[in-house]
Amino acid sequence: MRTGKGLRVVAAALTGALALSACGGGGEAEDKGPANLRVTVWSANEAHLKLFNEIADEYRKSHPDVAGITFDPLPFENYTTTLTTQIAGGNAPDLAWVFENSAPDFVASGALLPLDETLKKAEGYQYDDISPATLKLWQNGGKLYAYPFSTSPFGVFVNTDLLKQAGQKTPAELIAAGQWTWDAALAAAGATQAATGKAGLVIRDFDYKGWDNLSTFWTGWGAQAWSEDGKSCGFASPEMVDAMTTLHKAIFTTKALPGPGTTADFFAGDAAMTVTQISRASLLKDDGFAWDLVPLPAGPKGPYAVVGQAGIGVMKRSPHADVAADFLAFLTNPTNSAKLAQFFPPPRQSQLTAETLAKTNPKLKPEQLQKVVIDGITSGVVKPSHAGQAEISQQVRAGLDPLWKPDADVKAVLDGVCAKIQPMLAK
Repeated sequence: MRTGKGLRVVAAALTGALALSACGGGGEAEDKGPANLRVTVWSANEAHLKLFNEIADEYRKSHPDVAGITFDPLPFENYTTTLTTQIAGGNAPDLAWVFENSAPDFVASGALLPLDETLKKAEGYQYDDISPATLKLWQNGGKLYAYPFSTSPFGVFVNTDLLKQAGQKTPAELIAAGQWTWDAALAAAGATQAATGKAGLVIRDFDYKGWDNLSTFWTGWGAQAWSEDGKSCGFASPEMVDAMTTLHKAIFTTKALPGPGTTADFFAGDAAMTVTQISRASLLKDDGFAWDLVPLPAGPKGPYAVVGQAGIGVMKRSPHADVAADFLAFLTNPTNSAKLAQFFPPPRQSQLTAETLAKTNPKLKPEQLQKVVIDGITSGVVKPSHAGQAEISQQVRAGLDPLWKPDADVKAVLDGVCAKIQPMLAK
């Protein structure tokens, strides 16, 4: 567990690094030599990187002044910390992916280059096709500081072979009967674990650390990490207590979810269900198990959707900031946006149709894309994000640590989380 000093160091690293990056513009550090662009990304997935490199190679054919474009994968679990450490150490990338949870800090910092002018003037770009709703998180003072290249709702991938082996109804059968709820999903997950020894349900990228991924669960109870204005803690609310009590029981009593210290990879056949996004579909093997993709189960408050967003921005102090922005315009133009839609649901309204997405998502059926992706984007709420997220996130994680024990007092733990973060939220 981090000490208070350690937490302050994390927060200071993000704030300080971004402030450092914001000092001066691209022109100050302008390098007239051939541009070697580096783009930090969170994915080391071979299919993702292959597509990125193909687009980069196409760009370089008509831009001989660009000597190279390198996509640099950083580990997902500490992506933002690694990125800000690079920035603080004078090793900032030219372009960087930014998660929704750190968007407020990056966008407000002045570290990123405004993109509006470059994107709007790019030939054939069709800037007005971008859904205004997808831009909100990435704008400040009327300017756009990162392009929302992925607006991806969470769904549930299902190993139908494993559920049938355990004698359980599939989510598709439950949906047809109007019974696809968290109660039903957790019951099937617990029964599958008992019958097969495999994991029931995994909330991917949570692993008792990435707490914001639990918003895919608690939103079904109408719970929120904090109020809409970001000033009031929501962890101690009755809705959150109910949601986390249900989750705690599913982990420690019915074993529907693998407990702390236990890992289970759905895509390797080790779990019946996993909550994640469609970009993970590339991990499915053609000779693997029978599978399905369905929306999140309904909670006590009814059906809902949760969306993860990622933006890509240009570091203002990049020695090739203008070239980097031009490449970003190429990477996200209508043609390449359609290619990226195979993994990352685009913000372009003309491309958000089941038929269009199906062309680049051969593993997913139009019905799956409609119900999980398109309907999810239409109705979904974005995962929690807040200014000063680095320090807040570490405090929430530390505050939740006592919850991951069989005899935890759920309400007392959640009250403790609010005691930790309320002073930060009220700033």
